[in-house]
Amino acid sequence: MPKALLPDLFSRWFADRGWRARPHQLEMIEAARAGEDALLIAPTGGGKTLGGFLPSLISLADIAGEGPKRPHRLHTLYISPLKALSVDVARNLMIPVDELGLDIRIETRTGDTPPARRQRQRDKPPDILLTTPEQLALFCASPNARAWFADLQRIIVDEIHALAPQKRGDLLSLGLATLADWSPAARRAGLSATVSDEGGLARWLTPQSDAPRFARIVRGRDGPKPQIDILASRERIPWSGHSGRHAMAEVYEAIRSARLTLVFVNTRSQAEHTFQELWRLNDDGLAIALHHGSLAVEQRRKVEAAMASGKLKAVVCTSTLDLGIDWGDVDLVIQMGAPKGSARLIQRLGRSNHRLDEPSRALLAPTNRFEHLECEAARAAVAEGVLDGEPLRAGALDVLAQHMTGRACGEPVSADRLYAEVTAAAPYSALSRADFDRVLEFCSTGGYALDSYERFRRLIKNRDGLWQARNARVAQRHRMNVGTIIEAEMLAIVLSSPVRGGGGPRSGRRGDLPPSVLRTTPPAGGGRKTMRRRGRPLGEVEEWFIEQLTPGDTFVFGGEVLEFQGISENAALVSRSADPEPKVPSYQGGKFPLSTYLAKRVREIAHDPAQWHVLPEQVRDWLALQKEKSRLPQPDDLLVETFPKHGKFYLVCYPFEGRLAHQSLGMLLTRRLERMRLRPTGFVANEYALAVWGLRDMASADMDALFSEDMLGDDLDAWLAESPLMKRTFKNCAIISGLIERRLPGHEKTSRQVTFSADLIYDVLREHEQEHILLQAAWRDAATGLLDIRRLGEALRRVKGQIHAIDLPRVSPLAVPVMLEIGREPVYGEAQESILADAAEDLISEMLGDG
Repeated sequence: MPKALLPDLFSRWFADRGWRARPHQLEMIEAARAGEDALLIAPTGGGKTLGGFLPSLISLADIAGEGPKRPHRLHTLYISPLKALSVDVARNLMIPVDELGLDIRIETRTGDTPPARRQRQRDKPPDILLTTPEQLALFCASPNARAWFADLQRIIVDEIHALAPQKRGDLLSLGLATLADWSPAARRAGLSATVSDEGGLARWLTPQSDAPRFARIVRGRDGPKPQIDILASRERIPWSGHSGRHAMAEVYEAIRSARLTLVFVNTRSQAEHTFQELWRLNDDGLAIALHHGSLAVEQRRKVEAAMASGKLKAVVCTSTLDLGIDWGDVDLVIQMGAPKGSARLIQRLGRSNHRLDEPSRALLAPTNRFEHLECEAARAAVAEGVLDGEPLRAGALDVLAQHMTGRACGEPVSADRLYAEVTAAAPYSALSRADFDRVLEFCSTGGYALDSYERFRRLIKNRDGLWQARNARVAQRHRMNVGTIIEAEMLAIVLSSPVRGGGGPRSGRRGDLPPSVLRTTPPAGGGRKTMRRRGRPLGEVEEWFIEQLTPGDTFVFGGEVLEFQGISENAALVSRSADPEPKVPSYQGGKFPLSTYLAKRVREIAHDPAQWHVLPEQVRDWLALQKEKSRLPQPDDLLVETFPKHGKFYLVCYPFEGRLAHQSLGMLLTRRLERMRLRPTGFVANEYALAVWGLRDMASADMDALFSEDMLGDDLDAWLAESPLMKRTFKNCAIISGLIERRLPGHEKTSRQVTFSADLIYDVLREHEQEHILLQAAWRDAATGLLDIRRLGEALRRVKGQIHAIDLPRVSPLAVPVMLEIGREPVYGEAQESILADAAEDLISEMLGDG
């Protein structure tokens, strides 16, 4: 690359630090000068963020010398999926800005930004604004936004791979399409370390106005191969379960030997459990923290600040810390349980040794025997540079409805111009005008089944033939409900204090910092109080979990054992407890599906004894016993086992396609088995297998007919029509589309109010307008997300004519893990491990019997 790409000021800055601009950073400058959009794919620690911002800094350096009185114009808009990432990037970006002596105004704008600062930003835009997709959607729904963005020169989308396949990505793509109209000179840059579909993302990033366009793909050179070890525990490896308790002492020893460790888990309940187990072992008084999305934002910020200042030894975290944030001194990443995808593992690996020339270091800690196979598959995928990830798909209609309403709330707009704008967004480039008009009709009347209700009439045509919000109240309520993140209804967890009476004595042996930030004090004891007052908020937990509790019950949250006192003003009041057997909150979000690529690799490992040498002896013996007692699954077939047990008959199959696809298969199989008069009575699924049981022997069933792909037609439609799943899915679509508003001026609807309204509307539409766009959106969400129908269909096509059924006298070794899921109740900690161990012993004894 020509050296002239880098101005002297920047060349000296690199030289003063003993650095050289990397080729991909220079190519990003070249692309910007050529007026091209660019997708930068570079490994973590490779200067990706600086590569995205260098064209902006170079451009702003030319005008920064004009002094503080220069006009306020927004030059660069940076968008990331996490508020914390925006704050982190802003902090890191100020280092070169200060060292270069640039007078540049850089600010963040997130949901946590105070209203006064937001208003100041509207009056006096910064040079660089770092924000989130939801904030861009709010701008699109605000008056005068066109003028505010008129001078925009550059848009940077960070962690683009995480946004594009989701509904948040649909909303962002529509916002970017609006910016293409408002700010036609603005060029775009996408940043990512893990891209499986380069062409798809390069097209997603760029406006598709006239002919399909693709951003220039810029690749950074690979860094050193990561060092990935898999923990082969000295303890007995469980057949089932996800707690990892058997390996926790070895995980603790790994934390002791590292400088700073991030312990990643896949769910928030796992985070709570892992944190408790590490605390139980923490005789050294290590500073271990907890970080997940349900903790109060103040607690999360304290943890992040403690990490940045080097006060921590380890942090147990969920995906809240696996995107982009540079924590500097992290030298070890531990993944509890299987990562479920190679791209996710690479992303988490990148948090360790966040420098291009140093290898990342990770320890995978499988929590059961199947997960050892999955961890080996993930390690091999990383070594081969194979990436998986969610596929890009057509844009969601409920998101489109939200955007179209927002655009009309911001400024009057013509239908023709809005259609051209919407179809410039890659996810909506194939949207027909007929479907666009149906969505517009929905935004204006709710659809013909609802058009007699005034509250669903949000848009009207003005005398110029332009669409606008019906009144200011509609616009205000829309802006209060912008976004696509729909989580289960949450209740605040508030640490209450007694109005009178004393509590149990607090004990402390490791300092006095808050346990939810640095676990340095054990949970306090104390008796129950009958009169309490609200105190410090600890975070949020799903409402349905709290509804199962009665006063006096205990549960784990924020790394502490808490006793439930009662509910007051939409908050759950709690006190600290020393109960050794609390419950663990269950969160509906955060469960990752096993990727298709890893599922294939697991099948390959399982069927090939030549690949077993990397597995622990216990796992090798388990697979060998399966080969002796039954048959090993093959990569491209479906093994189906049938056997009797305790007066019932069981069918177990091994698709290895993930829990969602298996649950869908279970629902559909039971319908077919009922028609075959085999009287199924239940099913259970895990990531790798499905078990169905009933009152009649299923060995005689025609397996090719039973597993025929046509179950995804009428059977699926009939089941969905009867399932409460569709109502829950419809509720989410109704909220995103704006048909149902959760937040209103002065108050927020309860979950019961929202559910009641959604169910009522669903029933009306099912009876009177079955082709309504929200019913279509809900069906697609259920099929592609909650049920994973696409993946199930691919699996059924793969195994067509390749189904191998074996009738056994008793349970097989491979069936033991999924059989242990039957009737399992969520029990915390040691009690759970004991129950699973006892059940496993019974099944193993039966399995090893003569036959």
